[in-house]
Formats: sequence, C-alpha cells, structure tokens
Amino acid sequence: MIGKLTGILSEKNPPQVLVDCNGVGYEVDVPMSTFYNLPATGEKVSLLTHFVVREDAQILFGFGTASERATFRLLIKISGVGPRMALGILSGLSADELARAVSDQDAARLTKVPGIGKKTAERLLLELKGKLGADLGPNMFSAPDHQSDILQALLALGYNDKEAAAALKVLPADVGVSDGIKLALKSLAK
Repeated sequence: MIGKLTGILSEKNPPQVLVDCNGVGYEVDVPMSTFYNLPATGEKVSLLTHFVVREDAQILFGFGTASERATFRLLIKISGVGPRMALGILSGLSADELARAVSDQDAARLTKVPGIGKKTAERLLLELKGKLGADLGPNMFSAPDHQSDILQALLALGYNDKEAAAALKVLPADVGVSDGIKLALKSLAK
C-alpha cells in the first residue's frame, strides 16, 4: 500500500524514525543497517517501505535499499518469523551477509544475531536455501563489508550505538576489520 516515503527526517529514536511528508509524520521502524546510514535530523530522506496491518496495529517498516526490503519480505514469509524478528535479523546482518550465510549454510553466523537460536537459524537456512544467496559464487564479494564486524567489536568494548556509528563514518570504505577497529578507537579517544 505505501511503497516509499520521501520527506524530512524529524526524529531518530532507534529503531524508529519519524518522517515528515508535507505535514504528515510517519513513524517508521528501520533496521540498524538503515538507521546508521540515515542523514541528520532535519534533512531530506527517502525510504522504501513495507506496510504491515495486524488486528492490533498498523506498522510501517522502512529500508534504505531495495535488497534490504526484498530480504525482509522473504524473511516474513517464513513460518515463525514475524516482522520484528526479520527487522532484528537485518539489524544484525546486512542483506549481503545474510545471503552469504545462506549460501554457505552457516548457522553459526545467524546465531550471533540476538534472538536467533540454533533451531531458528537452521530453519532459516532451510527455508531461504534456493531463494537467497543461491546465485552467490565463492568470490561474489571482492571487497567485503567489514563495517558490521567493526561495529560489533566497538559495541563489545562498551561503546554505545551512537559513538560506534560516529566512529564508523570516519573510516575509509576499504578498511579491514583490525585496521578499522584501531582507527575507530583512535577517533573515539579524541
């Protein structure tokens, strides 16, 4: 029903944002991968959306990329995976990382996401096999995205989401995990 929102980003309260579209404010739940890439409050933002209508609520979910939204839609079709769990999965893994985990049948990678146990991870791998990650070859990712690994390391070291996200923004795009952590720690120490 609502496929895309473009407007002014009014508020950011993870995992929810408020987008003002010509005087109408839409509350949109977004995965953390999208949240960290949002512009500053007061700036223009455009989000692809998925609208969920339940008996007790109407919820709008927003995504920065078409692949994130497509992955979300695949996830919620799986029995036992609701929109909140799908959002949690996409907050812990990017769409590409999830596709790689499915391609490699790596249940251990999925269990690192909060709320995903061994049985759920195995069910996800089974259900997504052939639908997600099937076209990935062994060298699909020439430049792996180490951002989430660096983020997880900073969070494990006790930094909050805001500090960790700010440190990630100053890193070069092609930085490795260990160098990225060192550079992030240096920027946080200033």
